[in-house]
Amino acid sequence: MSKSLIIVESPAKVKTIKKFLGRNYAVEASVGHVRDLPPKALGVDEDTFEPEYRVIGGKEKVVERLTSAAAKADNVYLAPDPDREGEAIAWHVAELIKDKSKAISRIQFNEITARAVREALEHPRELNQDLFNSQQARRVLDRLVGYKVSPLLWKKVKSGISAGRVQSVALKLIVDREKERLAFVPEEYWVLRATLAGAEPPAFVADLAKVAGKKAEVGDAAMAQAVEDEARTGPFVVAEVAEKERTRQPAPPYITSTLQQDANRRLGYSAKKTMGAAQRLYEGVELGGDRGLTALITYMRTDSVRIADDARDAAREFIIGRFGEDFYPPKARHFKTKASAQDAHEAIRPVDVAITPEDVQAALPAEQFQLYKLIWRRFVASQMAAARFWDTTVDIAAGSTLWRAKGERMLFAGFLRVLGGQDDEQGPDNELPRLEAGQTLTLADFSKEQKFTQPPPRYSEASLVRELEEKGIGRPSTYAAIISTILGREYVEQVNKRFAPTDLGVVVSDLLSEHFPRLMDVGFTAGMEEGLDKVADGQQDWIGLLKEFTADFYPSLEQARVGMRRVKAGLDTGVACEICGKPMVIKFGRAGTFLACTGYPDCRNTKNFTRNEEGRIEIVEAARVEPEKVGRACPDCGGDLVIKNARTGSRFIACNNYPDCTYAEPFSTGVPCPQCGKGELVEKSSRRGKLFFSCSRYPECDYALWNKPVQTPCSACGWPILEEKTTKTRGRHLACPNKACRHTRDLDEE
Repeated sequence: MSKSLIIVESPAKVKTIKKFLGRNYAVEASVGHVRDLPPKALGVDEDTFEPEYRVIGGKEKVVERLTSAAAKADNVYLAPDPDREGEAIAWHVAELIKDKSKAISRIQFNEITARAVREALEHPRELNQDLFNSQQARRVLDRLVGYKVSPLLWKKVKSGISAGRVQSVALKLIVDREKERLAFVPEEYWVLRATLAGAEPPAFVADLAKVAGKKAEVGDAAMAQAVEDEARTGPFVVAEVAEKERTRQPAPPYITSTLQQDANRRLGYSAKKTMGAAQRLYEGVELGGDRGLTALITYMRTDSVRIADDARDAAREFIIGRFGEDFYPPKARHFKTKASAQDAHEAIRPVDVAITPEDVQAALPAEQFQLYKLIWRRFVASQMAAARFWDTTVDIAAGSTLWRAKGERMLFAGFLRVLGGQDDEQGPDNELPRLEAGQTLTLADFSKEQKFTQPPPRYSEASLVRELEEKGIGRPSTYAAIISTILGREYVEQVNKRFAPTDLGVVVSDLLSEHFPRLMDVGFTAGMEEGLDKVADGQQDWIGLLKEFTADFYPSLEQARVGMRRVKAGLDTGVACEICGKPMVIKFGRAGTFLACTGYPDCRNTKNFTRNEEGRIEIVEAARVEPEKVGRACPDCGGDLVIKNARTGSRFIACNNYPDCTYAEPFSTGVPCPQCGKGELVEKSSRRGKLFFSCSRYPECDYALWNKPVQTPCSACGWPILEEKTTKTRGRHLACPNKACRHTRDLDEE
């Protein structure tokens, strides 16, 4: 009989921890959350805010296993992740096993190493009720908004869509940016450059800086020509040479938001992909040899730049040993964490700095290797000496014009030595020739280039995460979920890797902004996050926070039920039907957004469409293909049922007598839904044309996955289905869709 039981979140952690704990410890996994609010009911008392928790569907066997293991243990240590969600998981597990064990305590560790786990076991604590209440308040807030506002949108806009407290504000940022772009009026300006040569090579380029002592603003071709004529009247003479040494300090180690931003900007990873790869690096990867299963990075959901003293000491030893003493700063670096950060655990760093990216490249899939390299380099660089540069700025006079050239020469690489090509600002030296005041230069070339001011760019994943962080919307653990949600709801789409709102997204955002101005206010949402932080710190009562929120929310909800305009009939477009001449409107159908004639049912003309850069509608003519019969008769009219393709790519089954008969049904995979057990997983596609599979009982059941389901249970966690995936490193294989499991198997095992 085991003396102690450790309960973690994921099966992957079980394997890593078992490697260095003895036989006196049993390790089990909760496989994520085990209890939550009911999926088909509000589950919250609207007067007291008391939540109604239930075991999550499909988790019964997991709970049975945990309670059985707890009954056999002398001590139970709850060890989910060290954050609010982890505290909530621990709290719910404790509630379920409290009748089986009286010796229940909480432990947490920032890295999965023998030292960290044993140290945590030596310092157990009680569950943090304040931290749990903070998570509970967030869950209740989100449930109230989702369950109260979503049905309103079903009636007014489109069945099955939904609203979220934080996601809707993120959507508003994207919609507002798009409106700025459409309202933007470009302004002409000209860039003038002179290529000059002195007595010594090389020739160099100087930009126009001033005209008649004022900042240069050249707005048209005539002005550009006038400036050129003026510059050519007199010789180009060096007016001033300024030289100085400049130091550049390294950035702090990654936190969640900066890791997501850099992984998106440098590697092209989505926030979701980044966090998935980081999760696996944190939980442990198989390195083979003596190392075996090894955790490579510390916990990846953090907003603190603090690092442990032993990690700083290890970095010092590594840097001096690898690069020399000059590359370590005179004093060890300590970065200041912003005031709003939780600082519960460290920045994201390698567990062992001596394990270089090159050491693990052969053992890691490409995406994990690239992310580990990013994290490792950033951490090592953060502890190194500053880089030093010699900067030269030269002002050159020609008539009443002033031209400026800047040069840079690296004196000492410092932390840039480890970053290599990863750092954007590290490039070849841009050194100017030796110049002196009063020296006359030769004009070798002159260029004039017409340009126009550009509208503010659409958000990329990196810039959206940065905006969310700067405005205090959400927290590190929620950024990836926010982005996935607004994409999954088809409120936004990615165009050239940047977010553009769909017509549906614009309508939803505008309606919510009109009727729930406080809910959609960025400052109010940030204030709610601060309130939740205060709950976690024991400075705010969670019930009081909810009362403050609902005092405004409930009256706004009642007014919206009466006053919100109904757009199900369609949105005006200014496009006329080419068949009957009546106006075409935008409709939000089950298969996506399309144009429909307002002359329906007399005129049934419909069209696919896109919008150009100016936001104008452009008709897309669809090619006609003979549909495939399925071998069944239509239950409504007896006609042939055929397989058709939705406008966005997924298949569905419909009557061949359309439009006289409108019978349709989704294309089923025949795989039962693992969440509700009542529906089947059917084929769907997003507005962007990406195939996915969701429960046929949506919106009653919102289970969905991106890959083809296979009706085979997971041998590791018991999840009822697997999914067929294809990756560059492994090819086609089966994987468990349970995020907390990630078990995989080859297709030939079937």
